[in-house]
Amino acid sequence: MHQGSRLRPTLAGLALLALTASARSEVPSPAASPAQAQAERPSGDAPARPRASIEAGPILQAMEKLATDVKGWGGTVGVAVVDVGTGETVAARDGHATFNPASNAKLVTAAAALRLLGPGHRFVTGLYGKLDGDRVPELVLRGQGDPSLDGGALWPMVRELVTAGVRRVGAIVVDQSYFDDRFVPPAFEEQPNEWAPFRAPVSAVALDENTVTLSVRAAEKGKDAQVRVDPLGFVDVVGTVRTTKKGDPEKITLELSPKGDRLVARVGGHLPENSRVVRVRRRLDDPRLVPGHALRAVLASAGIEVEGPVKLGGAKEKRLLASHRSRPLGELLALLGKDSDNFYAEMIFKAVGAEKKARPGTAEGAAEVITAYLKEIGAFEEGMVVKNGSGLFDANRITPLGTTALLRAAYRDVTMGPEFLAHLAVGGVDGTLRGRFKNLGDRGIVRAKTGTLNAVASLSGYVLGPPGRAPLAFSIYVNGIPDKVGQARGGIDKVVEAAARALWKDR
Repeated sequence: MHQGSRLRPTLAGLALLALTASARSEVPSPAASPAQAQAERPSGDAPARPRASIEAGPILQAMEKLATDVKGWGGTVGVAVVDVGTGETVAARDGHATFNPASNAKLVTAAAALRLLGPGHRFVTGLYGKLDGDRVPELVLRGQGDPSLDGGALWPMVRELVTAGVRRVGAIVVDQSYFDDRFVPPAFEEQPNEWAPFRAPVSAVALDENTVTLSVRAAEKGKDAQVRVDPLGFVDVVGTVRTTKKGDPEKITLELSPKGDRLVARVGGHLPENSRVVRVRRRLDDPRLVPGHALRAVLASAGIEVEGPVKLGGAKEKRLLASHRSRPLGELLALLGKDSDNFYAEMIFKAVGAEKKARPGTAEGAAEVITAYLKEIGAFEEGMVVKNGSGLFDANRITPLGTTALLRAAYRDVTMGPEFLAHLAVGGVDGTLRGRFKNLGDRGIVRAKTGTLNAVASLSGYVLGPPGRAPLAFSIYVNGIPDKVGQARGGIDKVVEAAARALWKDR
């Protein structure tokens, strides 16, 4: 999203090897300079001859079957399979061609963030201001792009204020200056009327992934259901949801509209008695003041009076009163690799720009820094484009061999390799690969990132080898196949399964 878990060697397709005329080739090593990378770059436009220790016939056969199917659907396909230990290309087809990678772009974001920020990097959110007796005239809420920040993180910081004797706050000021004020990531404008969470905007201080969640709990038949909206303090609820008899269908409606610097949520519909809690999520449009309103609600619950408004600003305030630190970046990246979270990807992407290019962080700055990283490790090819961090919509371009060069460099980098591998979905086990590679799940040898758009199917990652054997890195892109993504995914999986059989043929 086939048969027993034991892998067996396959002889089918060996005849195809005799027809393969390409010479051996090697992907540039991570240490190669851009000039060396260009000189050593393999010829990946036709199937490549394997090294003797890898039985590549079945891989080539599966690759050609996929290519034939995709051509019949009117699409294009690119494949690269590379030995991570030697850098030698085992199989490739149109390896230098550029493709829309969909969410495989998150591999670039994750690798660059690990290398440039470090696996231990934490995102800090703080409360700043001058303590004047029991009052803080302006309480500044400042963030550094923490994608995991939620309403629960505000409570410990507010408790620190209470412990310090704060009883009154003049105004709440939200400092969003760590990022620029373009909170819609590049290419997201292609679907301006999409309100699903996957298209959420980004901001330096962001709560609950810049979404609104409506939770509805049924009451007794004939009574209004209980309605709650998170984050607190920002949304005014208008309307009701009725509780109907058991067995009736669920129908919940939610419309969001601005009202000054707040939102109005118009709710309606019905929910049967004794049904589960129903949650509906929608993205925010302008997220900048939402954390301030949520903070105001928490302060009030803690007995701290807020006298003035919620507003933007506060960049010059340096006196720290309380802070929250995220989990390490190496842990947060599982949301990219396993769950393919677009919001996490875009927040981390922009944070790379803020930390390594200039503040305020911009998408353009992040793209420049990350492109430089790809060139440094020999993973950048002509025609490649880095525009956003998630791969959503028609933004990025990458090549199969560029991707396998990235995968090889990341795996071999001792400062980030373990974290990079751990952030990927495990075939047949978790994340977006939970339902795929079930026959290999007991070994956990497929670690990869999926990618799906309306006309794109992609999969890139590793097939782990037996003890003492380096893994294979693979990258498979299929573009231009509307209504055929499911079928393409099946063909992609067969290429990976063939690679697994080749790597484990003696086990």
